[in-house]
Amino acid sequence: MTIRKSLLAIVTACLLSSCNLANSQEIKQNPKWVQSALETVEKHTKNMLPSVLETKKTPRSIEKGLRHSRDWTSGFYPGTMWYLYEYTNDKYWKEHAETVTEFLVEEQYNTNDHDVGFRVYCSYGNGWLLTKNDEYKKVIIQAARSLGTRFNDKTQTIMSWNPNKKKDWKYPVIIDNMMNLELMYEAAKLSGDKKLAEIATRHADQTMKYHYRENYSCPHVVDYDPETGAFRKMDWNNGFCDPSKAAWSRGQSWGLYGFTLMYRETKNEKYLQHAEKIAEFLINHPNMPEDMVPYWDYSSPKIPTMRDASAGAIMASALMELSTYSKNGKKYFKAGETMLKNLASDKYLAKPGTNGNFAIMHCTGNYLGGSEVNNTLSYADYYFVEGLCRYLKLINKKELFN
Repeated sequence: MTIRKSLLAIVTACLLSSCNLANSQEIKQNPKWVQSALETVEKHTKNMLPSVLETKKTPRSIEKGLRHSRDWTSGFYPGTMWYLYEYTNDKYWKEHAETVTEFLVEEQYNTNDHDVGFRVYCSYGNGWLLTKNDEYKKVIIQAARSLGTRFNDKTQTIMSWNPNKKKDWKYPVIIDNMMNLELMYEAAKLSGDKKLAEIATRHADQTMKYHYRENYSCPHVVDYDPETGAFRKMDWNNGFCDPSKAAWSRGQSWGLYGFTLMYRETKNEKYLQHAEKIAEFLINHPNMPEDMVPYWDYSSPKIPTMRDASAGAIMASALMELSTYSKNGKKYFKAGETMLKNLASDKYLAKPGTNGNFAIMHCTGNYLGGSEVNNTLSYADYYFVEGLCRYLKLINKKELFN
């Protein structure tokens, strides 16, 4: 017995040693610039937390402050905490992510706009993927059904905002809406309700058909006739005020991300090809800055060169995923890596205790609207962290989605 116990102890020690060695080698593969960037985000997020817990509101920007769950950005702060939990495996982040996510519980019933996807999937969706909490599953399914009420069989799209006589919008659809399709697909898988996935697919098809120009750029808004389903016009709310040529940078990034996830969910090559063409338009654009952190709109060199770092963060995260599907994967990975490295530099990543406890600087909400210009945006922080987590998985040869 003594000999057996001794052998067992030796084998156990060897196994533990092997595991520790594997873990240490994995950690060594994580570049210092990534570790430093994520540690900085952790500090900002911790510094923000007391005011979030006190008010039960989540941060949007320095200009807009803390916002009620109805704000379209409410899901990004808890989503950032879920990613920090994924990266650190620290129960501190899990416990606080659970607390703040609960602040958004009523949004599963919100049918007033399309942003239920942003609110719920970035918070409850990430929580579900990491914890498999059955309550989160229920919220995701209900939120998708709420979003589905805005689908019109005539237009074959999910209405983004409500009709607006002043702007002459009868059924406005914005490119941002592509991001909410992830919620629909996840809910379809969780519930078995194929109609939810069908709504997402139809919306993507119509967006591909009517939102995109020959050069694979898009305006912010497309308006439809809800009675006939006919395309009415391209228009703008964000980006350059000429909808015939506007290429609002964040909108281009939303589209790239959205069609990439469409390929993930459907494996339909047309979505991959569309995402690749958007990527080529952006990466090769003559107005793309050298550091690949975009100006607020690509459409004209005469436009003031205000940056929107949020557009870069979203694009970088999308490129990480696209690189795993495309024959041009190395090119897309390198472009995304360049964006993330520059966003992690002192030019864009704020030191802890500064910048209103937001991580990323030089973001622009709505330039022509004079809103959140050269400011902070919670979704810049969120997609920056998401992009870094995806980057680490890829360099460590792990699957992005299990």
